[in-house]
Amino acid sequence: MQSNAAVMQESQAFVPESLYRKRRNPSDIILKVLIYTAAVITVLVLVGIIAYILIRGVPYLSWQFLSTPYSETNMDQRGILPMIINTLYMVVISLLISTPIGISSAIYLTQYARQGRLVKTIRFTTEILSGVPSIIFGLFGYTVFCILFRLGTSILAGALTMTICILPTIVRTTEESLLAVPSSYKEGAMALGAGKLRVIMGIVLPCAMPGVLTAVILAMGRIVGESAALLYTSGLAYNMPSGGWEGIVGHALDSGRTLTLHLYQTAMQAVTPDAFNVAFATASVLLILVFLLNMLASVLGKALKKE
Repeated sequence: MQSNAAVMQESQAFVPESLYRKRRNPSDIILKVLIYTAAVITVLVLVGIIAYILIRGVPYLSWQFLSTPYSETNMDQRGILPMIINTLYMVVISLLISTPIGISSAIYLTQYARQGRLVKTIRFTTEILSGVPSIIFGLFGYTVFCILFRLGTSILAGALTMTICILPTIVRTTEESLLAVPSSYKEGAMALGAGKLRVIMGIVLPCAMPGVLTAVILAMGRIVGESAALLYTSGLAYNMPSGGWEGIVGHALDSGRTLTLHLYQTAMQAVTPDAFNVAFATASVLLILVFLLNMLASVLGKALKKE
């Protein structure tokens, strides 16, 4: 008995010493310092870039700048209203085409397709397309949509090109969201007699809706910030849509620059300080727009998770 009690006392005395008096490995400390240093440098660079753009651009933002047309000859007309409208056209048309196709493809790959080599190949090629430079999509869109389909440099050709650009993002993100839904939900509903389509549309898809919404918002952010692919396909005109329903619909067949293309064109042709001010003001509008889109994704995602 005494020997057992002595052993217990020795073990109790040894555990705190091994847990609290253990010396740290110098390599762990060095690695931790390097990680924190890299994180701080990254944050400082990001904050510095954003602050520099906002400081240079926000003072030149005004209601007149946001609500008037643009003219290269008239110095009093430097508004970006046509570019804002063209950007909205690009976002709406691209999402109307890509969202149903992307979500339907993800549903088929996760719920209907037989998990084999074909599905693995599709996923692998989709991931490759996500990493293809956008300038290649622009060259493809110019060859196919502008020349082969005879759409010319137009908003519709640019929207079709952006549809191809954002489809991999929507498909892969939606697919991961659908796979994250517990299989017990689906099995329980089917055990109660519900059909497969009803289970998918009524249970699986609503549970994955926060991830689907995130995919759509990410795609929207890429459309807003894209320039290389649209440089070949949508053109650089800054005309406004004409009045009437026919003019609004027909504007999709006209050439039109987006905010990013306007920023690029203004910065490249800037010969006066006023032109640089317009470029920085446009960049500030883009930053604010992307920030609002990310905030919208966060808020809607949290709201859907609560439901």
